[in-house]
Amino acid sequence: MSPTIRRAVIPAAGLGSRLLPLTKATPKEMLPVGDKPVIEHTVRELVDSGITDITIVVSAGKSLIQDHFRPNPALVAQLRADGKTAYADAVEEVAELAAQGHITYLDQQGPYGNGTPVLNAARSFRDEPVLVLWPDDVFVAEVPRAQQLIRAYEKTACPVLALMPMKRAESQRYGVPVVKEDLGDGMLRITGLVEKPKPQEAPSDFAAIGGYVITPGIVDELREQTRRWYEHRTGEIYLTDAINAYAASRAVYGQVIQGRWYDTGNPADYLVAQMASALAHPEYGPVLRRLVQELDADRPGTGSDDSGSSDSTP
Repeated sequence: MSPTIRRAVIPAAGLGSRLLPLTKATPKEMLPVGDKPVIEHTVRELVDSGITDITIVVSAGKSLIQDHFRPNPALVAQLRADGKTAYADAVEEVAELAAQGHITYLDQQGPYGNGTPVLNAARSFRDEPVLVLWPDDVFVAEVPRAQQLIRAYEKTACPVLALMPMKRAESQRYGVPVVKEDLGDGMLRITGLVEKPKPQEAPSDFAAIGGYVITPGIVDELREQTRRWYEHRTGEIYLTDAINAYAASRAVYGQVIQGRWYDTGNPADYLVAQMASALAHPEYGPVLRRLVQELDADRPGTGSDDSGSSDSTP
């Protein structure tokens, strides 16, 4: 049976302003999480979920992304000549990953906003559903997030949003869905999306976290948004606005993702993602745990030569 979703879009044209000056010369998508740039985690998730056509929408200054996935036979030959076989294999494997995902690149054109890159890539969608994943999210899950979204689409044949449980106090960081019905197994029927509501105004305890299955109807809403933008030249083109408009009269679903989500879009969350990835690594994890124990022992009140109290606050 042919897969229900073959295509995916990765919008990678953002400025990475929350991570400046780190992202002044290095695209945020190329910052490492573990031993891979963050965008490679996204590409691997898509390929592992059966996606065979990935479009990465970029802007000026993002050539490092193309360089990372591009084959480099000269480097591979040099590494093999030096006896560094494992490194050569790793470089070749990244290029093979790009070939599996049939990665192509588009330059973003049009109004600012995260809906514009989706519309840029839409000319190749025809009437197909497509996955949209942000390149600054890392998911650790037994079943990849992308595959969970695909399964939800196969059940509904409708647009699907990736959701995670949310603390109400954090609602102003997210788009929060208006839930009409809980269908079980983490699937929710939603009728709208409220962008960054105050905690007391949040319509549910879930957050939309940057994974979508979009259909031609959503693309039509993006086109309408863009048409209005060129008339008034105000605001930005947001994918969530298009989904919200679509959901007002047509079925949209949310799928609560099973797994752990790491956002890398701001300094604190990026450090958490780095630490979590390193701790999970079979070689780096033990080293970091020893370091934490040593640093903890060096803190005042926790050393072995302390007064002997066993109830000191860490």
